[in-house]
Amino acid sequence: MSQAKSQPDWSADELRRAVKSAGVALWTWIVDDDAFFMDAKAYELWDIPVEEDLTFEHLSAKVHPADRDRVRAAFVATRAIDGAFEIDFRILTGGSDVRWISARGQGNEGDAATNKMTGIFLDVTGRKQAEEGHELLAGEMSHRVKNLLALAAGLTNITSRSTETKEEMVLQLMQRLTALGRAHELVRPLADGQGSAALLGDLFTVLLAPYDDVGAFAGRIRVAVPRMGLGERAATSLALVIHELATNSLKYGALSNDTGLLDISGTLSEEDLEIVWSEHRESGVNTGSTTEGYGSKLLQRTISGQLGGAIDYEWVEHGLVVTLRLKASRLAG
Repeated sequence: MSQAKSQPDWSADELRRAVKSAGVALWTWIVDDDAFFMDAKAYELWDIPVEEDLTFEHLSAKVHPADRDRVRAAFVATRAIDGAFEIDFRILTGGSDVRWISARGQGNEGDAATNKMTGIFLDVTGRKQAEEGHELLAGEMSHRVKNLLALAAGLTNITSRSTETKEEMVLQLMQRLTALGRAHELVRPLADGQGSAALLGDLFTVLLAPYDDVGAFAGRIRVAVPRMGLGERAATSLALVIHELATNSLKYGALSNDTGLLDISGTLSEEDLEIVWSEHRESGVNTGSTTEGYGSKLLQRTISGQLGGAIDYEWVEHGLVVTLRLKASRLAG
């Protein structure tokens, strides 16, 4: 039967190396005269010059104003008790930079007569930033879900009033929700200066791709818009607009036959994005309630309310020209 190995006796040099490698800073607070002693790592961590007469009050001035009272109260409270304690707080380093510190120690070292506290400081900035990032992400996801649920409820309401049978309502509602889903799939971080969600051209290309496959004449949809990024809300709103225009075209316009053509072009100025949706049919004219139905009301509401713009219809021989004028400032949101 083997004997248990005895614990090694670590030398002072080994302990110093271990403390240094772990990024641990040492401190001691003499409560009676408020004297505070720290090692070189602690001075570096607090971003202050080495001083012979450092006090707890002097060190407290470096604590973030929002945390200062809490830190003082916690340290004072440990005077009356023995045992371990731990508190995380922010300090102000050079300029306005903020660093998170975790103070861990032992009150009175288990002996109230010493009136001394010892412990360590740890830099926990990375962990705190990660926690804040997770909280922001959770909040962002909650906000997105609420927005999508509200939008789905609104679409359900307007679709129920524009259809006569439940089958027709299901079909239209599924199409609109699918358009939103495709737009949501495009939402992703973009390169600096290009926005925060989806590229304008990608949005048109993805949402119109199913219509381009209808009929014998492939490639009848042509898109030439400025290369620019859209924010999440703008991408979602514009996806609805594209879907409604394409649906109208499929029912009454250029996409209702095999020979119709759809040209989409755009120009961007400092204040506005203008998109021209131009349909052409070989025969017949566009018909339907393009400017009177519930789909049109949805278009008007989305463009004027959410995108800060306007929509104009111009009936031409064998076709229709729809002009969208959108506020560039709204497209980044």
